[in-house]
Amino acid sequence: MSKLFKRTKILATVGPSVFGAEKIEEMIMAGVNGCRLNCSHGTNEERDEQIKWIRDAAAKKGRSVAILQDLQGPKIRLGTILNNHLDLHAGDEVILEAREDFEHDGGLTLPVQYNLALKAKTGEPIFMFDGKIKTEMIEKVSDTAIKVKVLNDGFVMSKKGLNLPETDFGGDIITKKDMEDLEYGASQDLDYVALSFVQTADDIAKLKQILLSLGSTAKVIAKIETKKAISTDENLEAIVKEADGIMVARGDMAVEAGNEVVPIVQRRLIALCRAHAKICIVATQMMGSMVDNPEPTRAEVSDVATAVIQGADVVMLSDETANGSYPIEAVREMKKVVLYAQNHSRVASMAVAPEGEKAVYDAISMAVARLAEKIEADIIVCQTASGTTATTMAAMRPNVPIISVTPNQRVANQLALTYANSAFVRKYDEDFGRKLAEELKENGYLQTKEGKKDLLAVIVSGDKNKFGTDTIKIRRI
Repeated sequence: MSKLFKRTKILATVGPSVFGAEKIEEMIMAGVNGCRLNCSHGTNEERDEQIKWIRDAAAKKGRSVAILQDLQGPKIRLGTILNNHLDLHAGDEVILEAREDFEHDGGLTLPVQYNLALKAKTGEPIFMFDGKIKTEMIEKVSDTAIKVKVLNDGFVMSKKGLNLPETDFGGDIITKKDMEDLEYGASQDLDYVALSFVQTADDIAKLKQILLSLGSTAKVIAKIETKKAISTDENLEAIVKEADGIMVARGDMAVEAGNEVVPIVQRRLIALCRAHAKICIVATQMMGSMVDNPEPTRAEVSDVATAVIQGADVVMLSDETANGSYPIEAVREMKKVVLYAQNHSRVASMAVAPEGEKAVYDAISMAVARLAEKIEADIIVCQTASGTTATTMAAMRPNVPIISVTPNQRVANQLALTYANSAFVRKYDEDFGRKLAEELKENGYLQTKEGKKDLLAVIVSGDKNKFGTDTIKIRRI
C-alpha cells in the first residue's frame, strides 16, 4: 500500500494554463497536494475564483489541499519596453529610472518598478533578465535614477527581473503591495504565506507580527534566494528556526550566489528543516522543459528524484502548471518520479538526540518511526490537534504513510504539504485515529498487503486536556 502514497508532496502554481474549475480538479486528482498563488501575477478577482475552485475540488474529493500565497516582495522588475525587446551590447551605458508614468521610447533609459537610487551603490553588480545581462552601477544620476554599464551582449524584455546580490536592502523586504496582498490573504484564510528575498530571521519575525495583527494563523515559508541569507551557517539556521518552512528558490539564488552554490545549499536546507521539524520546498525549473514539451528531460527527472532521496517535503511546479502547454502531464510525470524514487531509495533516518523544549515530542516521534520500521507496520496513525506531533513525526522520515486526524480543517490543510502525511478532519474523541483507519480501510483508501486481511498500525495519541501526545499503541485494523 505504501508504494501508492507519495511521501514527498507536490505543490503546483495556479495560472492561465489551469484557470478553471475542471482544470483545478484534474490537477488535484493527478497528484497535487497544494496550490501556489503567485502574487507577482494576476488579480484578486482571479484569485477569488481560484481559491473557490481549489476548495470546492478538495471538498468534492474528500482531500486536504493547502493554499500557499507567494508574496512578490521587493522583486525589482523592468517596466514596459517598446516592442517588448531591446538589444544591449557590452559597453553600453544604461539609465535605470523609477517612474510610474514612464513610457519607453526605444532608447537606453529604461523604466524600473523600484527606485534603485535609494539602495544601490557605485560598483555593485546588477543583473537583468534573470542574469542574462550583467551590468555594474556607475553612478547615481538623480533621486530616482542610476546609470549602469553593460558587461555583455544580449537583450531585455518587458517586466523581466533584476537582481542586486551585493546590495543591502536593510530589512526593507515587505512592500506596500505585499501588505495589500497580506490583507487579502488574511481575509481568505489562506494556509501559508511565502516571504520573498528573506535576508535574516528578523524578516520572518516581522511578517509573523503582521499576520498576527491581521488575525491570520497562516504559517510562514521563508524563500531562500539572497546571497545574504546563505552568507553564514548561523544566519541560515536562524532563518530555518524562525520560519515554519523553507522554500529553496533556486532561480534567484543561482543569479545572486552562483549556479554552483545551489545544490549544496539545497542539501543543507533539507537537513536543517529535518533537524528542526520544518517543511522544505524545493522549487524552480524542476520540470522546466515541460512548459513546451510533453515529457521531462532525463536531467529534470534526476533533479526531482534527488530532492526526494535527500528527503524534501515538497517539490514545486512553477511555469510548468501556471503557463505551460502540458500542466496536467507535468504533475503526472512528477508524481511518477516521486513514487519511483521513494520506493527504490530510502531516506536515511535522522540520528539526533532530542533536546530542548520539544525533546519529549521528538523522542516519541523517533520511537514511533523506528517501531513502525521494526515491526513492518503498514501505517502510522497520528491524532493531532495543532499538527505539531504530525510535523515532528514527518521529520523522522518514516518509510510508511502517516495518516493524520485532526478536528481542525486549517491544520489538515497545512499538513497536506508535510512529508508522508495524509490529513483528515474528524470530530474529536479519544479513539478517532483508529476509527478513521477502519473507515479508510472499509472504503478502499487503505489497502492490505497481498495475502493479509489486516493492516498493522502504530497509533500515536494523547489527552488534549493534559500532557498532549503521550501514548503509542499497536493495533490490527
